[in-house]
Amino acid sequence: MSYDIIVIGSGPGGYVTAIRASQLGMKTAIVERESLGGICLNWGCIPTKALLKSANVFEYLSHASDYGIKVKDPSPDFNAMIDRSRGVADGMSNGIKFLMKKNKIDVLEGSGTLKTGKKVSVKDVKNNITEYTATKAIIIATGARSRQLPNLKQDGNKIIGYREAMTLKEKPKKMVIVGSGAIGVEFAYFYNTIGTDVTLVEYLPQIVPIEDIEVSKQLEKSFKKSGMTIKTNSSVESVETSGKECIVKIKTEKGEEEIKCDIVLSAAGIEANIENIGLEDLGIAVDKGRILVNDFYETNIPGYYAIGDVIPTAALAHVASAEGIICVEKIAGENPDPLDYGNIPGCTYSSPEIASVGMTEKAAKEAGHELKVGKFPFSASGKASAAGTKDGFIKLIFDAKYGELLGGHMIGANVTEMVAELVALRKLEVTGHELIKTVHPHPTMSEAIMEAAAAAYDEVIHL
Repeated sequence: MSYDIIVIGSGPGGYVTAIRASQLGMKTAIVERESLGGICLNWGCIPTKALLKSANVFEYLSHASDYGIKVKDPSPDFNAMIDRSRGVADGMSNGIKFLMKKNKIDVLEGSGTLKTGKKVSVKDVKNNITEYTATKAIIIATGARSRQLPNLKQDGNKIIGYREAMTLKEKPKKMVIVGSGAIGVEFAYFYNTIGTDVTLVEYLPQIVPIEDIEVSKQLEKSFKKSGMTIKTNSSVESVETSGKECIVKIKTEKGEEEIKCDIVLSAAGIEANIENIGLEDLGIAVDKGRILVNDFYETNIPGYYAIGDVIPTAALAHVASAEGIICVEKIAGENPDPLDYGNIPGCTYSSPEIASVGMTEKAAKEAGHELKVGKFPFSASGKASAAGTKDGFIKLIFDAKYGELLGGHMIGANVTEMVAELVALRKLEVTGHELIKTVHPHPTMSEAIMEAAAAAYDEVIHL
């Protein structure tokens, strides 16, 4: 049972890697212990977006009168929203099955364990073990799971992770969400919109802490406007779950507070799935819970590679996919460039949405750049006004000397669909003046990018 390439894990890193390997003429197999598509497709990126769309539609219906439409007493059907989300995920998983067949990739169902000699043993649900050999490479793409905090042990009932948050049997009346990264704020928006009383707790001074501080402040303002409670510089010290309700003790700047709720959602990051896959037996180097690799994702043991959430790079689906493509192209003898991790877009699908690429203003200053900063609010956008989505802005950060676009930060409706323009501009090294002279269609939300560039150079027209 021999293949050129064996990929362990079928998330957006693994299945994309397998398809590209097959395209390059290599006989490929992929090992999966659960569902094709991995966490992202089945329990993360895709089903959460289905839930968020349901919340978004309900939000529109609740404000239909703002658009001159009469809608009588719309109400969310929580179970129907959950069912729709699961249906979308199931459909996408079936799509990955089709892609595996189309690309002649063998799916090996079961749990994979690394062996010496570029071998993988696969144990199926009946505990039958089969050993497979890779003539060229084994690629580890086993992804990650919800991180367990010492004082916030998930029981799957009252203290839950993102999986349970997508399959609750009934809508909670009150929920405390711990952590305000992408997972935390997306669920905060969903549950708050459909009527749950949400408290969002963040240990750091601002929510979505990796974003530019102005973006964080805007999201906090929007969330508070929608009725959400935000607690920054705060930490959950303990959760008592013995009674009917959870009793959450939160340490804040003003002292300790106590909140009663139905559910506590732990959204404090992820941890890599690297246990019990044979790393120790082979001597594959690991540091701080992540596998160490070179620029083309080979580990310290020749023939064994790793990509995605198991290595110390940004835990994003599109990063894992890009890493996998570069990895197998290098194995196949192509000459790919290493991935530019300074030009990776990040997206958060709350409402308003957040999208960013490159340096924040603070980081650019700390790096010693002299800056030109331009900001254009959607309140000045004709398209945003017509759509009734005036919250938010575009903020662009340029190097004053060379005109290089150092960073772009967006918050507003549909900005996740707009950030790719900034990624392309940065890759092509387009200057601020060139962006200003690039004609954008009117009326669109995207013309705010041009206006923000113009604002940086004191040439803005509509502000």
